[in-house]
Amino acid sequence: MKLLTRDAILQAEDLPTEDIEVEEWGGAVRVRALTGAERDAFEQSIVEQRGKSTRMNLRNIRAKLVALTVVDADGKRLFSDKDAELLGKKSAAALDRVFEVAQRLSGLSSEDMEELSGNSEEGQSEDFTFD
Repeated sequence: MKLLTRDAILQAEDLPTEDIEVEEWGGAVRVRALTGAERDAFEQSIVEQRGKSTRMNLRNIRAKLVALTVVDADGKRLFSDKDAELLGKKSAAALDRVFEVAQRLSGLSSEDMEELSGNSEEGQSEDFTFD
C-alpha cells in the first residue's frame, strides 16, 4: 500500500467529468462531480431542521445540483447558485438526465438522501416531510 503525502492528495485530479447529450438544449454538457464543500452546501440547502423534526426541502433540487455541476471545458461552473431558479424553468426531462449523472459522479445515493433527512431505520422521525 502506497501512503500518500499531503501534496499528492491536494494535487490529485479527483473530480471526474462526463459529457452527456441533452437533446432538448441542442447539444452536450459537461457534468463534474461535486467537491466536498459543494456537496456540504448542497446538502445544507435541502435540509431544514425545525425543533425535533427534520424536513427535506426538495424544491428545485434538480436545478440546484445542475447549477453546481455543469462546467465548461476548463472545469469552471457555467451557472451560479442564483441561476438555479432559471434552470428550474427548463425541461424536467433534460434536468433529470443531467441530475442523474451529477448524482452518480458525486456519490449521492438515495440512501444518502434518507440519511440527510434522518429518515433511516435507526432515526426515523414522525415529523419528517417532503416538500
